[in-house]
Amino acid sequence: MRPDDRKYTKTHEWVKRSGDNVLIGITDFAVQELCSGNEGDLVYCDLPEPGRVLEAGETFGEIESVKAVADLNTPVAGTVAEVNVAIEEHLEILSKDPFQEGWMLKITPKTKNFETDDMMDAAAYEEFVASAETH
Repeated sequence: MRPDDRKYTKTHEWVKRSGDNVLIGITDFAVQELCSGNEGDLVYCDLPEPGRVLEAGETFGEIESVKAVADLNTPVAGTVAEVNVAIEEHLEILSKDPFQEGWMLKITPKTKNFETDDMMDAAAYEEFVASAETH
């Protein structure tokens, strides 16, 4: 079961409140889809500079594996407060721990209530992933 202390999106990002900020990352399912279980398949990750203002749904970067390139989308509007630069240099972090060490961005959200109706809790995301895997 994925952590239930955060919300999930249909594009396989997760969002977790961290004080006045929000942490954003990608799920284990997204990592698996990109690298088929071989952490060495992740080859590149491009993250934005701190200070960049993002709108909800906007692409903030991309992640690349030997077989695919995927856009990274922010589910929350706000300003990039911090970027996890360790990921850009050590992509294996995403394979080993996408939910803790593998956070990508820390955003200061535009509004305190950043959650939207299309964000899912862990149980709903589990169902969403299960239905995607059977299609």
